[in-house]
Amino acid sequence: MCGITGWVDWKKDLRHYPKLLEEMTKTMIPRGPDAEGIFLSEHCGLGHRRLSVIDPENGAQPMSRQIGPWKYTIAYNGELYNAPELRQELRCLGYTFQTHCDTEVLLLAYMEWGKKCLDRLNGIFAFAVWDEKEKKCFLARDRVGVKPLFYSDAHGALLFGSEPKSILAHPAFQPEIDAEGLAEIFAMGPARTPGHGVYRNMNELKPGYFLEFTHSGTSLYPYWKLTSAAHEHAIEHTAAVVQGILEDTVQRQLISDVPVCTLLSGGLDSSALTTLASNKYKQDGKAPIHTFSVDYADNDKHFKSSAFTPNSDQPWIQRMTEYLGTEHHRIEFDTPELIGALQDVVHARDLPGMADVDASLLLFCREIKKEATVAISGEAADEVFGGYPWFHREDALQADTFPWSLKLKERMAVMSPLLIDMIQPEQYVSRRYQEALAEVPHLQGETAEQKRMREMSYLNITRFMPTLLDRKDRMSMRVGLEVRVPFCDHRLIEYVWNIPWEMKTAGEREKGILRRALRGVLPEDVLKRKKSPYPKTHNPNYAAGVKAWMADILEDPDSPILPFINVEQLKKWAHASQDQFNIPWFGQLMTGPQMFAYLAQVNYWLKHYEVRVV
Repeated sequence: MCGITGWVDWKKDLRHYPKLLEEMTKTMIPRGPDAEGIFLSEHCGLGHRRLSVIDPENGAQPMSRQIGPWKYTIAYNGELYNAPELRQELRCLGYTFQTHCDTEVLLLAYMEWGKKCLDRLNGIFAFAVWDEKEKKCFLARDRVGVKPLFYSDAHGALLFGSEPKSILAHPAFQPEIDAEGLAEIFAMGPARTPGHGVYRNMNELKPGYFLEFTHSGTSLYPYWKLTSAAHEHAIEHTAAVVQGILEDTVQRQLISDVPVCTLLSGGLDSSALTTLASNKYKQDGKAPIHTFSVDYADNDKHFKSSAFTPNSDQPWIQRMTEYLGTEHHRIEFDTPELIGALQDVVHARDLPGMADVDASLLLFCREIKKEATVAISGEAADEVFGGYPWFHREDALQADTFPWSLKLKERMAVMSPLLIDMIQPEQYVSRRYQEALAEVPHLQGETAEQKRMREMSYLNITRFMPTLLDRKDRMSMRVGLEVRVPFCDHRLIEYVWNIPWEMKTAGEREKGILRRALRGVLPEDVLKRKKSPYPKTHNPNYAAGVKAWMADILEDPDSPILPFINVEQLKKWAHASQDQFNIPWFGQLMTGPQMFAYLAQVNYWLKHYEVRVV
């Protein structure tokens, strides 16, 4: 994995600005700690920071290849899991290879097939190609958005990067936010609208899209989207197909020239991936795979069961590590570490995020990086297979909004009258929700229930899943750890998308078809375990710490967040007991303490990024 950045300008000779491109590239050092590369031509500059995973000796980027007089240059972040097949196909077409890395495969694939190469790729990627022949810059992003890519095309030039910070490093771009950006921060929360960069004049290249920047300007095109069709397989055949795709995907994603591990919570998803990876290691005669889990000091004392978090992970982790014989590492953090990381994660995202859920993941990844460079993680299974509680709750199913926005009215108590007037939060969220529903590819003849469950699946895959993928990428790459997500394989998503809801919930269980697919793979008790989300701290010291941080902000007249929040209400909550301010902020994932942490992060971001509200 890597970090990329670039600048295309038809009015300037960029060969005179090497230092500026170097500064943009340096912002990507955490994503690519192993090497740096710069490409400069008259109108295009590309920057690359490398995290070496495949063919460390070769594969330096930006990489150029030539056909006749025309040069093609690529800057690429990602992994192609079908690189061997593509390499063979390109060899049959007469291409020769100078490296063993997938970067060269991708570049030659573009040279041969142009934009049509995207249909052939199996992987996670964000890349830019400077096409000298066509005089254009071509940007593309993987189908579900595992790898990030932001851009700005204001003032006739194109700036882009894996993270906003590379664009912010260019003096032509100013960190500003308008009413729509404020609505994303305060009304949408961490679940940004796809394509929205939050900063004024900054966009995110949507998942499954490519962009072409020419003298005529910017053109955006989708190359992939979910399509609906009748599902023709019986349940046992369906389960076998799901298992087959998962096995193939995990085997492909274990390929690496550096150490690979798995993240293990003892839940269905991570246990399945760990088992498949462990089985492959044993089959190949390798040493036991390393597994990692995270927890918090004294969580065993303070844990409280809920519908969203029914039980603790630790007994289940022990069950799986003993069952598989893995080399396990249990990472534990105390409250001061967690609070201390809340500011660092703002720099990782260049935006406020998911509070302690971000902070703990950053700390977790930092520890994993000491032992491994690549990790396998279970993100996306709940979105793809329908595992979250809101798939099964009537209030969420009947609501005319996102299931994680049910408590928007209560959240508005945090907002100042000025902010409410500026962003119209209820209308803004409703508009974004209706936009999402309008995209859903319904199937003719569906019942009302089938139609609603397809909508719920679409909302989760296209709106909620990107939130977690963005979090996983930014926290892991902040410390130079590559995380692979097998449940995001587009073949799996396309297949499961059309499995009828009644089959997805086979056995009247959430993710029932996945449980059926994993029979004989996992122990029966693990197979039946109810979902429990990524762990968060239950230590009251965390709540006390973030309340104290927020109290300081509320007392400082220079705090930039003050015009946008209900100061008096927040002061009351800051001095209330935890039970009295346990209001939802972002679904069930972020409640009272996380709300304070989020608002404190917003203030930190506005201040330290010198964001101007326009």
